[in-house]
Amino acid sequence: MAPRLPPGPDFLAADRHNSVVVDAAGVAFETHGLSADFPWQVVRSVHYRASPDGRALTVAVVHLDGRVFECVVAARRGELQEWFGRLATVLGHYRPMG
Repeated sequence: MAPRLPPGPDFLAADRHNSVVVDAAGVAFETHGLSADFPWQVVRSVHYRASPDGRALTVAVVHLDGRVFECVVAARRGELQEWFGRLATVLGHYRPMG
């Protein structure tokens, strides 16, 4: 039986093809039906930014071994700024030092 995780804030950004979830378990990406899970124990850091055209959120996970994994989620009008605020709050909860 898996241990129960304490409740905490979570973040979800999704479009038709891709999604990013950040919660007590870690970070999860889904891209065109393929998924990757990054438990907090293997995450060195998480970075995010707007795409150059300002229409998508790019989230990058830096693995403990230095590899970098990215997921890009298209945003609707006004959604990107909302995502930035929520993502900063959730990452601050689980990764207060980055």
